[in-house]
Amino acid sequence: MKVAPSILTADFLHLEKELKAIDKDSDYIHLDIMDGTLVPNISFGFPVIEAVAKAVSKPMDAHLMVVNPDKWFEKLASLGVQMVSFHLEASGRKTAENLQKAQKLGMKAGIAINPDVPVEKLYRYIGKADFFLIMSVFAGFGGQKFIYESLDRVGKLKAELLKKGSPALIEVDGGVGLSNAAALREAGADIVVAGSAVLGADDPAATIRALQEA
Repeated sequence: MKVAPSILTADFLHLEKELKAIDKDSDYIHLDIMDGTLVPNISFGFPVIEAVAKAVSKPMDAHLMVVNPDKWFEKLASLGVQMVSFHLEASGRKTAENLQKAQKLGMKAGIAINPDVPVEKLYRYIGKADFFLIMSVFAGFGGQKFIYESLDRVGKLKAELLKKGSPALIEVDGGVGLSNAAALREAGADIVVAGSAVLGADDPAATIRALQEA
């Protein structure tokens, strides 16, 4: 599995140090971007993303927990973000159009859903999205406990992707750690997002490697 450490749980007073601890071994750097409207929290915006871009060598993976996500695409692409996902709940009927907008800017485009959104709602976008982000907690805050029903949701989506011959990836975000990484891989996850499990570890790099090998 690929591992995308989330900087949401980083010590922002020492962000460069935190980034250096994870950049070498990670596959992506995950950016949880919240606007305080779609979710009840605010994280960070373009100035922080620009600073992160200068400090890391790995691709940046932006998870937009915002309303009107397409308004962010052009700036994110200009800052070097390579993967961007937005919530189906925020995009609605514009979802297919927004996927195309992000892709035309050179980014891989994905759709995210919260645990209370039926995974079947993603099926119509197979063949259009580059990846799907299954939230295994409710979006908006770090450090939540993993919802184990998410394993079934990942398995259902993986089966549908295989049935349709789609190369789209499945990313899982929320409460991911060494206790559930192997189960996620077996269910069909290709990328796992880990925040506190990595940045809260005594050895973040070793934790990343352990997750990759789960």
